[in-house]
Amino acid sequence: MKQKHKTIAITRKDKEDLLLQRSKVIWLTGLSCAGKTTLAKNLEFELHRKGFITQVLDGDIVRSGINKNMDFSEKGRQENIRVVSEISKLLISSGIITINSFVSPTESIRQIAKDIIGKKDFIEILVDAPIEVCEQRDVKGLYKKARKGDIKNFTGIDSPFELPKKPDLIVNTNLYSIEECTTKILDFIIPKIKY
Repeated sequence: MKQKHKTIAITRKDKEDLLLQRSKVIWLTGLSCAGKTTLAKNLEFELHRKGFITQVLDGDIVRSGINKNMDFSEKGRQENIRVVSEISKLLISSGIITINSFVSPTESIRQIAKDIIGKKDFIEILVDAPIEVCEQRDVKGLYKKARKGDIKNFTGIDSPFELPKKPDLIVNTNLYSIEECTTKILDFIIPKIKY
């Protein structure tokens, strides 16, 4: 007689307990060249040093692979963020702290992410710098191309950036160094991810 095998479900809490951390999505939003990617990498490095397991999802990387067929229209941006949010949800269900670096320019787009990920797991951080500063930092020349009309739907030029109404944290990369901004984020998130 065959014995029935009992199915055991491993929960998110089981995985967090194993990793000794609480998984969250740290969502960095802001203009292109505001410092999101640099902050995401610094944040990942510092969290790794402290023993946390993380994954960075960055706009350039995602759009060169997973979402390479998506344009920058409103519909394309929404689909990009929807896919990234679903991936983020899978990562945090595995106990992994996810650091997302995306322009995510409108409240409605960021709301899509919050709805998929869940409000309690979504930490929204505005990486703030004036557009003039972002243009000065732009080594790829994207702002210049957008101003000439070579790039359409570029956030801050011919496509709007809506400031988050109630971000969990704001870091001003034009006023403070990347190290100071990283420290500010760490001070804010560590109590939320600490086991």
